[in-house]
Amino acid sequence: MIAIVFGEDMPGCVRWEILMHERFSDVWICKDLGRATTDADPAELGRTLLAAYLAGRDSRGETFRVVVRADNGSQSVITPAHLTGPGWKADPAICQALPAYLRDTLA
Repeated sequence: MIAIVFGEDMPGCVRWEILMHERFSDVWICKDLGRATTDADPAELGRTLLAAYLAGRDSRGETFRVVVRADNGSQSVITPAHLTGPGWKADPAICQALPAYLRDTLA
């Protein structure tokens, strides 16, 4: 028997960069990057990534953002302002797509 899998049923690969703004030179510096194969919404994955990254560090005076790029060419830029929505909480299913060192900060 041959199983047929359609493209829309397969999880896609997303790539992310966690960037810090260097205010003196006005450039964004890559602090971390990664990728995952997931069917999660890239923007929601970006929110979870940023929340996990910020939870694990003292970020006073620094500005961070996450850029998430999906295989389909879409791109999402997530800033800390995206984390302040009422009732927003990291989805445990999306947390499973994170590397262990980030996932542990949200536990």
